[in-house]
Amino acid sequence: MAEDNQKNSYGDEELAEFKAIIDKKLEEARKDYELLKSSMNHSEDHGTDDTSPTFKLMEDGSDVLSKEETAQLAIRQQKFIKHLEDALIRISNKTYGICRVTNKLISKERLRVVPHATLSIEAKLNQ
Repeated sequence: MAEDNQKNSYGDEELAEFKAIIDKKLEEARKDYELLKSSMNHSEDHGTDDTSPTFKLMEDGSDVLSKEETAQLAIRQQKFIKHLEDALIRISNKTYGICRVTNKLISKERLRVVPHATLSIEAKLNQ
């Protein structure tokens, strides 16, 4: 990690490693987003339309909560996808992994866990 702080940017080989990590996470995130969208659209509806009216009434309240929760998850997933796409842009600009506060390199360990990070641990702790 000390070697990371000596450099101003990551090399092509390191950027390729991070790109592979981001591409994999992006593929998974897009699949998850599509699942959330399809569950909100009831494309595979397993509702209680054909069951007793009392049971349906109780279920309707939880359906609303579930739809709101699903919508919130979908919004979060969209933001996550956007952050990953922005990270790919930073890779192509060769500005990936540079802390936007300290202008020092973010540790490889942090980027492997949070590949869309724009703050070093130091900057994050100072927030």
